[in-house]
Amino acid sequence: MAVGLDMAALPRLAAAVPALRRRVEAAGLRTEDLDDLEALARIPVLSKDELLELQHADPPFGGLLAAGARPRRVFQSPGPLYEPEPDTVDPWRWAPALRAAGFGEGQLVVNAFGYHLTPAGAMFEEGLRAMGCTVVPGGVGSMDLQAAAIRDLGVSGFVGLPSYLKALLERHGDVDLERSFLAAEPLPPSLRTWLRERVGVVRQGYGTAETGNCGFECEAEDGWHVPDDALVQVCALDDGRPLGPGEEGQVVVTLFREDYAIVRFGTGDLSRLVAEPCSCGRATPRLAGWLGRVGEAVKVRGMFLHPRQVHTVMDDLDGVAAYRFVVERPADRDELRVEVVPAGGADPAAVCERVREAVLSGLRFNVQVVAAGSLGEDRPVLEDARTWVG
Repeated sequence: MAVGLDMAALPRLAAAVPALRRRVEAAGLRTEDLDDLEALARIPVLSKDELLELQHADPPFGGLLAAGARPRRVFQSPGPLYEPEPDTVDPWRWAPALRAAGFGEGQLVVNAFGYHLTPAGAMFEEGLRAMGCTVVPGGVGSMDLQAAAIRDLGVSGFVGLPSYLKALLERHGDVDLERSFLAAEPLPPSLRTWLRERVGVVRQGYGTAETGNCGFECEAEDGWHVPDDALVQVCALDDGRPLGPGEEGQVVVTLFREDYAIVRFGTGDLSRLVAEPCSCGRATPRLAGWLGRVGEAVKVRGMFLHPRQVHTVMDDLDGVAAYRFVVERPADRDELRVEVVPAGGADPAAVCERVREAVLSGLRFNVQVVAAGSLGEDRPVLEDARTWVG
């Protein structure tokens, strides 16, 4: 168990938050039982879809926010799912991860994560500021202006998507960065090698919009050290029991916040715990990295895309007889292709335009007309065609 966990916080939280108390009682437990890891493991894992259902039934936070709690910010993820940010220093706990990557006081860092509604931009800005870094809030647009700021200001660090950093360096080969911290996308060996030839330090982190920091690389770059202030477990897909090192399962996270009940939250990501101690000397457990997704949702350029979102947008669209969303990754950059079969008599160009107007995913995508019959009845509406080999 991580050294910074305050197990006594969970009984207090369960007593204060009715939605958590109901989960505890449904598992045959009392609120005071939650100071024990074995008892905690009896609570069923809460999936993202179940959290979304709770929020729909009891808006806006599903009854999981403690009475009197006043979030500093509220973010929105696809669903929509709302995430409250606590009013504390480094509320998403990214400072230790950034510190392990060599970021520190006085450094000037461009933050290329998104700032609008989604939490990543603010998450990492808070972590950087907690360490005394100066932040250039680049976001995910204006790449030319970001490159100019890096050159003009002498920016030394970058945080953002690995694909975005690659695109920035391809477009502006004269940009000089000392270090980078990357998250929200896989970082295959080939891309890490390409980036390391151009940036001194390339480190990776893992987290979610609901939980913040769940793991990060040290100088050994051998798995993700879990933070010492969160319980990060790998659990069986069937009954949610915690698994031992080497066993593959779902990453399940419990936070010890007393204002918001993130308890036994299933991230939907697959991983395993590493048994061997790390050469860096840190005693915290490590995750072996990202090994896939539990359900049907796929992560595209840092955002989850669900089949139900595809159905919601496309099912009633005039002139569309069949459709499929395909996620690909040419040149280490996620791309979304929307394949459509126009209904009989429909103008293909007009159908494509309607699709472009309807698909407000925040992702770069193109629309392609395909032949009738090319999309079988048993086709998935969302296909992940990416590969992650080196």
